[in-house]
Order: sequence, then structure tokens, then C-alpha cells
Amino acid sequence: MKTIQFREAICEAMSEEMRRDESIYLMGEEVAEYNGAYKASKGMLDEFGPDRVIDTPISELGFSGIGVGSAMNGNRPIIEFMTFNFSLVGIDQIINNAAKMRQMSGGQFNVPIVFRGPTASAGQLGATHSQAFENWFANTPGLKVVIPSNPKDAKGLLKSAIRDDDPVIFMESEQMYGDKGEVPEGEYTIPLGVADIKREGNDVTIVSFGKIIKEAYKAADELAKDNISCEIIDLRTVRPLDLDAIFTSVKKTNRLVILEEAWPLANIASEITYQVQSNIFDYLDAPVIKINTADTPTPYSPVLLEEWLPNSTDVVKAVKKVMYK
Repeated sequence: MKTIQFREAICEAMSEEMRRDESIYLMGEEVAEYNGAYKASKGMLDEFGPDRVIDTPISELGFSGIGVGSAMNGNRPIIEFMTFNFSLVGIDQIINNAAKMRQMSGGQFNVPIVFRGPTASAGQLGATHSQAFENWFANTPGLKVVIPSNPKDAKGLLKSAIRDDDPVIFMESEQMYGDKGEVPEGEYTIPLGVADIKREGNDVTIVSFGKIIKEAYKAADELAKDNISCEIIDLRTVRPLDLDAIFTSVKKTNRLVILEEAWPLANIASEITYQVQSNIFDYLDAPVIKINTADTPTPYSPVLLEEWLPNSTDVVKAVKKVMYK
């Protein structure tokens, strides 16, 4: 094992796959000359040249469409958005072309493309730069949606995403790029659609994903002082959703808390809640609690932002509520 930053794990995954397959290229704003807005493509222009690491104008609709068209013609593009907030400009290409092309062409065309970049809040960036769209994309048949929470998972999942023959939305976080973690030295991949139990426990299941899962870890440490044992599941992929992992855990703990950095209405936590009550209702000893952001645009004020975001205190309160304590 070696210890590297999250951004280095992303860079290693892309570079290793580009060495393996010449049809893979990276395209986006500032990915080449500037080494990436968050230095996640550092050194790649020097190694692969301007034909495979391509700087673009500020035109997400344009370069998303180029990516989809080239994927239909045998390439495997990686399209980087400086933030997924900017993907809204190119969402027509993602939703109406990339996601639907295999079906609409009767299987004649597949679209092996990865759209990647930061998601959700990243500090005081304001309402239009702090949005989580995981559930938007996960609601679209034809897309796979991945949100890693640490360098090891990021590298293994990104390699699998690049090799996948269908479009994958790969969502990171600006606040995780500097995170360090252990990553295997050799070749490895992590399959899409498989959740991971990050911490085993017996009293309550906490399901989360992405950077907000760190608050679940803090809460579990605090709850352990009260002899409450939390099992923490990192979904890693929200489409496909690993419901079996959730069901197995809830059958053991009989309680479920879901932590998600997203607006409250119709999110991933809502779907999990429905699936659990629909399939394993008799195993529940308490109502499912989901913890989300406040139902407002993201505030800029640091005081309001702290109130808007879910935190470990919210998780502790939710766990104690389902434990009737």
C-alpha cells in the first residue's frame, strides 16, 4: 500500500487506463496546460500530448457533445466538468444522447464515456456552485452514477468506470482532493454497483456516500462512548444501487439512518427508505430517518452554511432517536 491524495488517485486511474488503451482521452476546461483546475490531471499533458489531453473553451454543451459523438465512433472519452454545476449547460447531451443512444439505436451504438468532476458544496461558493445532482442523474435510465469517498475507492471505481461500455457519471468533491489515504501499489479495480461496509456494528445501520460520510464516522465514534454500535455502509455507487447490502445490514441492526448531502425531496435517501419499508418492513424496530441539507439554495454566509449542511451532531441525534434514547 502507498499513501496518496485523492487527486493523485484520480490522476493515476486515468493515466493507467490511457496507457492501456489508446482510444481513451481526457477533455475539459484547464485539464491540459493548467494540469486540471484541482490538479487531478497533473503531468498528463506531458505524457500523453495535446491530442489526448485536450483543453476546451468554456462550452460544456459543445465538448460534451463531441465526447458523446466520439464515443459512438469507437473512442472512450473522459469528460471533465470543472464542477457538476456546469454540467447543467451540457445536460442535454448527457440525458438525451449519452443515456439513450444504446436503446434508441437498437443496440447499434453504445456510449463508453465518463463524465467526471466535483459535486455538492465546497465551502463558500454560493448557491449556483454548491449543488448535488447525484439523484438527478441516478433518475435517468442508461446512466451509472458513482460517488467515491476516499482515494482507494476513487481509483478503483474510476478505472472500472472508464472500462465500462455505457456512460458513467463520476462525481468527486473539491473538499476531498487533498484527502490522503492508502491505495494498493498494483493493478486493481472496484466493481460498480457494490457498496462497502466501512465500519461493522450491531445497533444501527448508517448509509451514506461521498464526502458527507465523514460526519457519519465522527458520529459513530461519539456514539461508541455510549455503547451504541454503528454499522456504516458507503454506497459508492447510487446507480446501480446495492440494496442487498443495505437489506442485509438492516436485518441485523433493525434500524436505519441515511445521511446524504442533497435537498430533502425525492433524493437517494428517499428511494432507499421506500425500498427498505417495502421489502423488509418487518425487520424495522423504528422508523427510518433520513438526514439531508436544508430545503433552500446553499447559503454563502459561513454561519448559515454550517446550519444548512448535515453534520455529526445531526447523525448522533438521529441514531439516538431510532434507539429510543
